[in-house]
Amino acid sequence: MKKKLLITGFEPFGRDTINPSWEAVSRLEDTIGDYELTKLRLPVVFGAAAERALDTARELGPDAILCVGQAGGRSAVTPEVVAINLRDASMEDNAGNRPMDEPVVPEGPAAYFASVPVRKIADAVRGKGISCALSYSAGAYVCNDLFYTLRHHYEGTKTRTGFIHVPCLPEQAKDQAPCMPLDTIVQALGIAITAL
Repeated sequence: MKKKLLITGFEPFGRDTINPSWEAVSRLEDTIGDYELTKLRLPVVFGAAAERALDTARELGPDAILCVGQAGGRSAVTPEVVAINLRDASMEDNAGNRPMDEPVVPEGPAAYFASVPVRKIADAVRGKGISCALSYSAGAYVCNDLFYTLRHHYEGTKTRTGFIHVPCLPEQAKDQAPCMPLDTIVQALGIAITAL
């Protein structure tokens, strides 16, 4: 019997008309390795992204949740090691929110480590010749908000949770900014899922 994986990507935000996280997630096979995938597109909105993911997860009862987001300026696929209890937006989210110096979860711990094997994932992706490195900051925007909320909710349970940032696509990159082809990102995520 296959395990259940909830994998999420985000809608476009800011000035972008595409988001590589959802473009890649939507192209993944429905079954990869030991996992049957449920794919979910999330809004780039503080709180709402996590609520939608939690609602779907409650129905699904996943063995693991893997969230994917866009990280402009990064040239590698980057599994996130830690989520922090902070909302500190450098720009408005898609609903016009711009929280600053707020906790994700009041009275929650300062941080959580990912409960998926991030180093194993990074090694597996690099082993296939794709640029990949561990990241020790998921930022303080909606990606981190989602990651922290899910880790907080599933702390002490069997559901493992992680987050992977991916580079922008070539069509988003301006002035030779770092980017990665969509096919490569899709391949990297497939490898990451196999490594879970």
